[in-house]
Amino acid sequence: MNQKIAVLGAGAMGTNIGVDLTRAGLDVVIIDQWPAHVEAMNAHGVRVTLAGEQTVTPVRAHHLCEFASLHAEFDIVLLAAKSYDSRWLSALVAPYLKADGVLVGVQNGMNDADNAEMVGPARTLGCVVELSGEVFEPGVTLRNTRPDNTWFWIGELDGQVTPRLELIRTILGHVGRAEISTNILGAKWTKLIANSMTTPFSALGIPNQAALQVPGMIDFSARVGHESFQVGAALGYEIETLFGMTAGDMAGSGLDAAVAVMKQMCAEVGPRGRNHAIHDYIKGRRSEIGMINGLVVREGERLGIQTPYNAAVVEVDRRMRAGSLAMNAGNLAELVAAVAPASA
Repeated sequence: MNQKIAVLGAGAMGTNIGVDLTRAGLDVVIIDQWPAHVEAMNAHGVRVTLAGEQTVTPVRAHHLCEFASLHAEFDIVLLAAKSYDSRWLSALVAPYLKADGVLVGVQNGMNDADNAEMVGPARTLGCVVELSGEVFEPGVTLRNTRPDNTWFWIGELDGQVTPRLELIRTILGHVGRAEISTNILGAKWTKLIANSMTTPFSALGIPNQAALQVPGMIDFSARVGHESFQVGAALGYEIETLFGMTAGDMAGSGLDAAVAVMKQMCAEVGPRGRNHAIHDYIKGRRSEIGMINGLVVREGERLGIQTPYNAAVVEVDRRMRAGSLAMNAGNLAELVAAVAPASA
């Protein structure tokens, strides 16, 4: 296997993917826009804490501004950036992706149309990922999900099964469990539903499993998921089994299946796993809520479907980013209150 691989975006997900592929002996470089992180990785390697054990892995890392001087063409680009950075980063990497290469959006959200527009549909694969971790210190990452409960689903946007899917599955198999999907857009919307149901936890600032124990939280999240399911169904997406679940595990209404996926996702990331928006708030940066719950709201408006619970999550996120609301375990009341004007 001699493919040149770039991991573009070195947050917790991209850093851990880059480390595992490096440890597997693959030809991989990690590229990121955080200078201190890149410099620390090159100087000292990446220190990963997983299940209480630490490893340090030397990696090759580059600053984003070094693209033009790398003189490299990549066979595979694993785009592990935030959804709101997807479009410009896929445009940036397009000239450095081989004509027969492929960009895999290892991301939350529904970014594949933007990625395909930037690099071409023939060079775009969809991916659903569940890998939980944290990066707050340059060159250092905490990984919450072990390889046996890290998941990837990859698929052609048209649903075909191709040889390159088998190749990507083998590569990502060094990081976690990797499967091929013939319904990748349905799988991505299923994950979006699950994400939309956990983003309310970010207002509370506590781990996912602790948030599920807050009285009224599951009911609120289920209502968020119901709206997300309705919008997805109207868009033509079909619920897909994820995280090793079977059709029997997800039996019942579409909402029941969505709640089951959400609970399983929370179980997979473990007791310390926190919604990714919490990390964004701590770092003082924009969250992906606008690309998850916000997408549900925008598509709902276009389709004539009411989405007051998703709109409430978006409004509370706006207040959090503006600094008028701080993370607090009692913020479920703020979410519930935000539904009232949206429903009026």
